[in-house]
Amino acid sequence: MKNIKKIRLTLAAVVANIVVLSIYAVPFLFVLLNSFKDKRGASQMKMSWPEVFHPENYIDVANTPGSNLFVAFKNSMIITVMAVVLTIFLCSTVAFYIQRRNDRSSKILNSLLMIGLMVPVAVMPTIWVLQALNLYRLKLGLVFVQVAVGIPFSMMLFRSYIATIPKEIDEAAILDGCGTWRLFGNIIFPILSPVTATVIILTAINVFNDFANALYFLPGAGNATVQLTLYNFMGAYSNKWNLLFADIVIVCIPMVILFLFFNKQIVSGMTGGAVKG
Repeated sequence: MKNIKKIRLTLAAVVANIVVLSIYAVPFLFVLLNSFKDKRGASQMKMSWPEVFHPENYIDVANTPGSNLFVAFKNSMIITVMAVVLTIFLCSTVAFYIQRRNDRSSKILNSLLMIGLMVPVAVMPTIWVLQALNLYRLKLGLVFVQVAVGIPFSMMLFRSYIATIPKEIDEAAILDGCGTWRLFGNIIFPILSPVTATVIILTAINVFNDFANALYFLPGAGNATVQLTLYNFMGAYSNKWNLLFADIVIVCIPMVILFLFFNKQIVSGMTGGAVKG
């Protein structure tokens, strides 16, 4: 029976890996191969090895007039890093407060935050708020929007993970004279490294790949992000598929590197609070 169960688990893992590769790896491989073809070869849209490699496609993309690729990368990285740092700080601290306190205020705060999982972003009211705060067309304004959108889900992950940490640790630290901030910063937060890694990669992917919020809340050529640059590039060079594929690969590289760096901790961070919370 044990051998049969082991075989079934192995087959299930193989099938799952095949499905994941079909959904993610195959499309990326298709884009990567076509990014090294000439204009005619890429337009055929075939999953085939290039007859002649054309690495100059990437140089052409970087040197395309009006693409602002380097400016867009700088803007996207600034917005992504700021959003990730602010999300981790706010969600980890507030989740610790909500999980460790069982009073009326924490329950109300938790309910308000969870409503954010169901309520979508309203574009015009958000623009009015940003204009009133003099944050419209500014990177900081978009950062606040991205953080507000990501808080409910990230808060849920942090809270579920904190629920698995025994309260006796808090009590022992307080008896040793540890204050609240020192307790959280020196003891609790290091334990949260798996879920923190999960929040980092999920937030970074969502913010870096976001198109709609950047389009609505950060207009202007000097404020272009990589997704807006890709959109503009596609409109100007829709018949040059080799350059479009090269541009897509360039845009994907940072998030692929980030995923490879944190992939081992993503699953543990997502499932760490599955038993309690």
